[in-house]
Amino acid sequence: MDKELSREIILENFQNPYNKEEVNDNRYVKVNSKNPNCIDNLDIYILFVNDLIKDIKFNGEACAISTSSTSIMIKNLIGKSIKEAKEYINNFYHMCNEEEYDENILNEGLVYQDIYKQSNRKNCALLPYKGILNALEEYEKKRI
Repeated sequence: MDKELSREIILENFQNPYNKEEVNDNRYVKVNSKNPNCIDNLDIYILFVNDLIKDIKFNGEACAISTSSTSIMIKNLIGKSIKEAKEYINNFYHMCNEEEYDENILNEGLVYQDIYKQSNRKNCALLPYKGILNALEEYEKKRI
């Protein structure tokens, strides 16, 4: 992806993050993603309906990379099954670690394709994914 376009997408998702709001609804599963090395501290709220991710919202304080990464992640995971969500997350992890990945499913997530070059920023980009993956695994355990 073009570097200028990547910057624009990151900036847009930082300044106008998708679904950033507090949730006071007990149907949502809440997880926290916190980076102990910086200010990034995000609460992520996931609504599962019939094994689909019906909605995701987030709130908290975070840098431009974490905020934009969360916004982009949410746009890409709403409406997906648990399996599809895990596939997206795994591809994002692989991309951020300079491993083989399927760029066709990452959409705007491709703006982080060079993030592996900056390990501290890579942690910021992966922060929301760690939280959502924990939530997916907890949800699956409860289903069994």
